[in-house]
Amino acid sequence: MTEARSEVSLLVVFIDLLRYSAQSQRVTDVELADVMDRHYERVAAAIALAGGRLVKFVGDGALVVFPAEAADTALQALLELKPAIDAFFEERGWDCRANVKVHFGSVVAGPFGAAGDKRFDLLGKTVNTTAMLTGSGVTLSVEAFRRLGPELRRRFKKHSAPITYIRAEDPRRSRWDR
Repeated sequence: MTEARSEVSLLVVFIDLLRYSAQSQRVTDVELADVMDRHYERVAAAIALAGGRLVKFVGDGALVVFPAEAADTALQALLELKPAIDAFFEERGWDCRANVKVHFGSVVAGPFGAAGDKRFDLLGKTVNTTAMLTGSGVTLSVEAFRRLGPELRRRFKKHSAPITYIRAEDPRRSRWDR
């Protein structure tokens, strides 16, 4: 991923927190900022260690990308990150859990923004498709699922139309979807 704007195929990931809005209403802004900053640090470190790139945080959400050839490494890292995020919030008594959505496809990646203040970002249908995946826990699009090796594929099962794949141990619908 170079800093010049280009069309490239990437594994695109959205990580957000289920029930974050409700939780944010029951703590002070200072506590919210402190906890979220520690959460951001953990997410960024895990993504970097796995060879991914953190594109941005927006509130409780993170937009992340991995190179096309790193699907197995990326998914393994995400499968380890989800319970770590859940434990982090549970230890603080927060009623939040991580929701991870993964899609693979073409994006336009590079510097975007105001003149003189451009930052690395992604645009395109793949980003929108990733954001719109439904499910709780770890959800993969068909395109992302097909990038996985056989060992990781076994950890997912087919879900309802539009077809997605959810981690076998994640329920179809949990209290976190409400």
